[in-house]
Amino acid sequence: MILVEIGGHSPRVVHFSEANNEEGLRNLLDLVEELRDKATIRVAAYQQRVSQYYNKRVNPRPLREGDLVLRNAAIADLTSTRGKLAPNWEGPYKMKRML
Repeated sequence: MILVEIGGHSPRVVHFSEANNEEGLRNLLDLVEELRDKATIRVAAYQQRVSQYYNKRVNPRPLREGDLVLRNAAIADLTSTRGKLAPNWEGPYKMKRML
């Protein structure tokens, strides 16, 4: 393949002016807070849609006295002396009362 030099410049280079660039940057700085607010609203709306999607497919299972449950071993071990191969759950335990 032979490289060919083109004498013309791109429109971006031809129409560049320092004054317009500075003005554009100042306008963007003025709009930063508005853009952040819009992004925050978009993130909240997305999280709400994901939550609704998840909650549609979850079957609630209310716990009652006498049910067998497992306890998360990482939460139960406050000293964090568990190794990588330690079990993740402890139990089963029987529910005595609901708090």
